[in-house]
Order: sequence, then C-alpha cells, then structure tokens
Amino acid sequence: MKRINSTQVRSTKKNDTIIQVTESSELMKFLIAKLPHKNRNNIKTLLRDKQVLVNGEVVTQFDQPLIPGQTVEISSVKLSKEKSYQGFTIIYEDEYLVVIDKHAGILSIATDKEKSKNAYSMLSVHVKKQNPANKIFVVHRLDRDTSGLMMFAKSEKIQRALQESWHETVSERTYLAVVEGAVDKTNDTITSYIWESKALIVYSSQDAEKGEKAITHYELVQKNKKYSLLKVNLETGKKNQIRVHMKDIGHIIVGDKKYGSEINPIGRLGLHAWVLAFVHPVSNEKLRFETPTPRKFLRLF
Repeated sequence: MKRINSTQVRSTKKNDTIIQVTESSELMKFLIAKLPHKNRNNIKTLLRDKQVLVNGEVVTQFDQPLIPGQTVEISSVKLSKEKSYQGFTIIYEDEYLVVIDKHAGILSIATDKEKSKNAYSMLSVHVKKQNPANKIFVVHRLDRDTSGLMMFAKSEKIQRALQESWHETVSERTYLAVVEGAVDKTNDTITSYIWESKALIVYSSQDAEKGEKAITHYELVQKNKKYSLLKVNLETGKKNQIRVHMKDIGHIIVGDKKYGSEINPIGRLGLHAWVLAFVHPVSNEKLRFETPTPRKFLRLF
C-alpha cells in the first residue's frame, strides 16, 4: 500500500494545549513530563492520530528532537487515517471535505466513456458507505495523466464557498514538472492568453483578444543535458496551463504527446500536483499537504 507523507500546518483551537520548550529533549520524554494525566500509550495514540504539532507542523515520531524556543501543541482534533483505493489515496477527510493524492492515469471525474473508474465516482462510493445520503462535489480538477493533490467538498455549500473564494483560500498550489532539455533560467514567469479549440487542444498567444490571461511561475530545481525538474506555481488555474506554457518556452513536459513531446522516459506525463495549502472553509484552520516527489521523476537525474 502506498502511503503519503503529508505535512499539515494547522491553526490553534481553544481546546488545544500549547507548551513551550525550555530545554532540549525528545518528544516522548517531553510529553510524559508535561502531560502527567496521560500514559505512554495515550501519547502514542495522539502521535498516531496526528494530534501533536511542533511549531505548527504535525509530528508522528516519538523520538523527534526538541530544542528550546519551540512550541508543542496538542490538538483537540484528529486527522483522519490515510486510506488507499485503486487510483488514489485519501490523505485527509473531515465532515466537510476530502483531500486525495490522485495517481497518474486516473480521471478526476466521469466521462461518456468512463463512468466508474474515476476519483469522483470512487469517492462517492466511499462517502456513501458512511451514510447513504452523503454526496461528493468537485472543487477543482487534474488532468487524467497528472498525479497529485486534489480536494473535493462534501456539500454544495462548501463547494461553492471554496470555488468562489479560491484565490483567497488557497495560499499555495505547487506542481513538479519534468521537461525536455536543459532550462537556462533559474526562475521565470510566463504570461499569455490561452483558449481551447473544439478539438480540446489549448492554444497560447500574446493577443489579449484571443483568450483568457494565464500566469505561470517556475523555478529550476535540477537539470542535466536531457531533462529539467521545475517547481511550478500557478497564479491562474486554466485548463492545461502548465502544459501549454512549457511548450511556449520550448521545454515540453516529458510524455506530453498532446503538446508535441516525442519522448516518454517515465511511462507517464511528467507533471505532479505536489503541494496544496488552503484555509479550511469552516474552521479557518490553515492546512498544508505535501506529497513526495515521484520516484520516476528523480530517476532521470
């Protein structure tokens, strides 16, 4: 089973316990000393349920070293356990929303040709097991061949709240892209106007009258003579935006046959939704999820 190592940063609630670290220690020893009403097994349960945070970041290792000046928080809220399905892993779930890590090759939603083997349909089955009246709602999408983090709402009200405040709610949406060739610039911003044809191909132009404005920022992570690994941030979220902007700069994403790639060294599209950070629409907690870099990407370097 594939497990996702996600990093969540959460805001403090009234019922949370906050303790300042004044001397170096290991986390378990520190908690046993500071929480005399809890035994070792109680503390292991807190760690397992991701209710222990150090400087706002979830920690699950009992031997995590602590240094003076850090803050340890015991959250009153459990984070749900990860659950894997064929095609995605649920890495966060509460009564309002679900965050998944979608695998490459899995559709976000159903199409005329594929009704059941998609993230939306499988998640619908998942929530109906909890209550037959439960539903799932699409908040945003990933291309079929793009892997990584996606969020779904559990009600139309939450879906609407997230979509209408998307730019204010989402603080970070970062992708990893493996592109053809050695990219010269260490960072850059790509701006163009893009539109989709009837053949479902997205085109890019500098003519503002031809399409909608799209802005992509990228940073070079590493490269060799054949490939470059980029960290990409979206300022706008248009369909196929990263893919068409990489074509614009002459460095097509590997495996992206739709936009002109003739090589596929990793057997999939070289695009992964790596980080998703947002403010929870109900609790106003700051949540941040980060998945590991796909091994197939790293093997090229």
